[in-house]
Amino acid sequence: MYEVVSNGVFPFLRTLGEGSTYSQHMRDARFTVPTPALLSRIVDMLDKVPMDNRDTNGDLYEYMLSKIATAGHNGQFRTPRHVIQLMVEMTAPTPTDEICDPACGTAGFLVAAGEYVRERHPEALVDREQNRHFNESMFHGHDFDSTMLRIGSMNMLLHGVEQADIRYRDSLSDGASGEAELYSLILANPPFAGSLDHESVARDLQQLVKTRKTELLFLALFIRLLRTGGRAAVIVPDGVLFGSTKAHKELRRTLVEEHKLDGVVKLPSGVFKPYAGVSTAILLFTKTGVGGTEDVWFYEATADGWSLDDKRSPLLDADKLGPRPAMPLSEDEHAKNNLPDALARWFERDGDERKRERTEQSFCVPKADIVAAGYDLSLNRYKEVVHEEVEHRPPLEIIAELEQLEGEIVRGLADLKAMLS
Repeated sequence: MYEVVSNGVFPFLRTLGEGSTYSQHMRDARFTVPTPALLSRIVDMLDKVPMDNRDTNGDLYEYMLSKIATAGHNGQFRTPRHVIQLMVEMTAPTPTDEICDPACGTAGFLVAAGEYVRERHPEALVDREQNRHFNESMFHGHDFDSTMLRIGSMNMLLHGVEQADIRYRDSLSDGASGEAELYSLILANPPFAGSLDHESVARDLQQLVKTRKTELLFLALFIRLLRTGGRAAVIVPDGVLFGSTKAHKELRRTLVEEHKLDGVVKLPSGVFKPYAGVSTAILLFTKTGVGGTEDVWFYEATADGWSLDDKRSPLLDADKLGPRPAMPLSEDEHAKNNLPDALARWFERDGDERKRERTEQSFCVPKADIVAAGYDLSLNRYKEVVHEEVEHRPPLEIIAELEQLEGEIVRGLADLKAMLS
């Protein structure tokens, strides 16, 4: 069996899908199971899994990726699956979308978007033209790590997308001039907290924003890649929302004044533990080129269903986790998982949400208030905290009570002294 797999099966896998991006990434893949005995154990373990089910193939691969991530090597930027699902549900991909993740990593966003379309629009897989679009031209992912590209390509293949466009590209250096306004939906969690030399940043991005910070450059890239009417749900560090540099302010002004900023979801600070404790938010916007921002919807997520320490243990049963649990959550359960509430209120942002007070977990802020605040998008800038009124006793009454207690202590000491003498 070892001979067949190493010299027969693996060379076949390297040529699978000839001409596709998958075959390009698999060209230099190596079979690294060291001994026949270990291969036999692997086969025996996998034999118990019902591999005839496409969903099982994908779930098994997701499980493997989570284990790679805990090793802290290839998967350190892996976004939690429930956060990805929330962002996909909020943007509601359709069969006609062109979806891109310019920092795709293991392709988690593209996989989730594909599963959403498959579940909500099954008719798209029956129509010949729609099916061809789904398998060949709907999903686009870029990365500059060859290992990530190979993992992402295989992930898409195991989730039923035959020829996803997963390819090598240094998104910030190559720029977006060749792909400007190509995509209708961008889902991404780009790397941040880094900086690039001005020489290595694409000129078309520098025209949008003069900066070396990767988080700002990626945001400019998203705007450039989207076609008019295209929408985006992207994760950014909190600094993007309130940073005081000229580049920070100009980018936020562009989102509010030249496009349509739809919402900001503040995520719990431990959502990316154990890899990072940085505070982040989901930014949701639509590219219009002519403005359109009226009210910006804010939501403060304080719990995502998992503990916010390094262990990230589930706080609820599996059927009550994620943005679409199997049953409605009670008030106590909501305190442990805010995602279903955030999703429901997102779809009410043009209705009842506008009537909510700023003391609540979600509320809308008029554009005029954001402009007056210098385009600050941090939730704490607009949230109002109600302090309970506390009534204190008059100071003289407290002093009188202290004097009474002091008198009792003096008398007690005198009695004790008399007993001892």
